[in-house]
Amino acid sequence: MVTILGPRQSGKTTLARMTFPEKPYVSLEDPDQRMAAEADPRGFLEQLERSGILDEVQRVPALLSYLQGIVDKDKRSGRFILTGSHQPRLHEAITQSLAGRTAMLTLWPFSLHELHHYKLPHTAFELLVKGCFPRLHEEGLEPRRFYNGYLQTYVERDVRALIQLRNLSQFQKFLVLLAGRIGQVVNLASLSNDTGVSSTTIQNWLSVLKASYVVFELPPFFENVQKRVIKSPKIFFTDVGLASFLLGIHTAEQASRDPLRGSLYENLVLADIAKGAFNTGTRPEMYFSRDSHGHEVDLLIRDQGALIPVEIKSAATFSNDFLKGIEWFQQLGIRRLSAGAVLFNGERQFNIRGTRVFNPLRVDSVWETLVAHPERRPSC
Repeated sequence: MVTILGPRQSGKTTLARMTFPEKPYVSLEDPDQRMAAEADPRGFLEQLERSGILDEVQRVPALLSYLQGIVDKDKRSGRFILTGSHQPRLHEAITQSLAGRTAMLTLWPFSLHELHHYKLPHTAFELLVKGCFPRLHEEGLEPRRFYNGYLQTYVERDVRALIQLRNLSQFQKFLVLLAGRIGQVVNLASLSNDTGVSSTTIQNWLSVLKASYVVFELPPFFENVQKRVIKSPKIFFTDVGLASFLLGIHTAEQASRDPLRGSLYENLVLADIAKGAFNTGTRPEMYFSRDSHGHEVDLLIRDQGALIPVEIKSAATFSNDFLKGIEWFQQLGIRRLSAGAVLFNGERQFNIRGTRVFNPLRVDSVWETLVAHPERRPSC
């Protein structure tokens, strides 16, 4: 089996049906299909002729135990394609029933590379507003209306399914506050005070957002693994368009002038790097680094044991100041450190003092450019 996880509207169903057009398709979001699967799991799977695409399979987790029996009897690969939007439910069921029987893939919204197929002129600030959800580009939808409907559907369907949400307005306020803290280290106490709920509730809400792929964490880097787990991460949105919508940013001009433009641009690029890895079946190892004196590197990528320091800047004009974080990190004596990179919003592409400088919108794949570039060699 193959299990495709990811946020709603990221294209999981379309991908599965385009790749396997001959397979029967069932959406377990449909009440009648869900009732049939719950009432008679064996009969339901027999109707599929023991092969098919099961969409939103987390809606009937008991079905996975019956799938286990089928694939154990007949080990032909790729018989069932499963999709899901709720990470914890699927992970729990898969751990219990399908361990070793399914490949797990993650699909986020379009990458910058995939957006090259749409011959519309996209500037970085247009993308900050529009985001990368497939329907926005495939159908030319208006971002403001799309995200309004997306948010309502998400809150009413997914959040209520994961937690007992009593005060909807507080949760929506929390989402807006979180968007305003993009790229900042998570401070539960501050969010708790501003939202008016306990730190425990904030922690639960964050877990829900991560579980349904609305946000993702960038953990701090420490050579001591225990510290890496304990210290607070930074929070980013899986799709920057949703963050811009929550902040009331609806035009490219607004985005280019907003005080948070640097954080939103960083979010766009970080998410794209993660997509590039996920789209090759790789789970990326990504961190940030900061010391008590304010020295910081926006992103560290661990690839084949080597660390790649990366700075992300929304400015269109290169400045030598962009290199400060990378050069600070290079002086720490970290083992197996690769050449760094600066990703900025300018047109030029060049090398300076051993660091590559380029625009992430001007390359085929940011992930491949960073981890597979022929110039990347360990510098120490």
